[in-house]
Amino acid sequence: MTIAAFAQRLIAEDTSLRTLGITIVEASEGYAVASLTVRPEMANGHGIAQGGYVFTLADTAFAFAANSVLEGAATTDAQITYLAPSHVGDGLVADATVYFQDGRRVIVDVLVHAGDRKVAIFRGTGRALRAPSVG
Repeated sequence: MTIAAFAQRLIAEDTSLRTLGITIVEASEGYAVASLTVRPEMANGHGIAQGGYVFTLADTAFAFAANSVLEGAATTDAQITYLAPSHVGDGLVADATVYFQDGRRVIVDVLVHAGDRKVAIFRGTGRALRAPSVG
């Protein structure tokens, strides 16, 4: 499993990863894997993982796949379809693959699963950030 140099720099600077407990397992050449274990404080009133945590995991995997081919990419839009609930203790894994890239734009598909159970499908579009203006 490989984590590209740019992704390593992103990991070092991303405090949300540590706060949420998200681990980047792989990130290079248009592919990324991120994981998260659902903790009790992540459960909603139905006793299942609040969807925002699943979305955040998918968006994180998206970001690392996108940035592995287009450094400085940020999410411009994203859509998620929840397929099954995840529960406290579930180990969620998000597998992200770049589907399309041209110039400053990238589209990434992400599958979130807990073992063999598919939890969500996410598709995001990213665009390269503009360099800050000097002066």
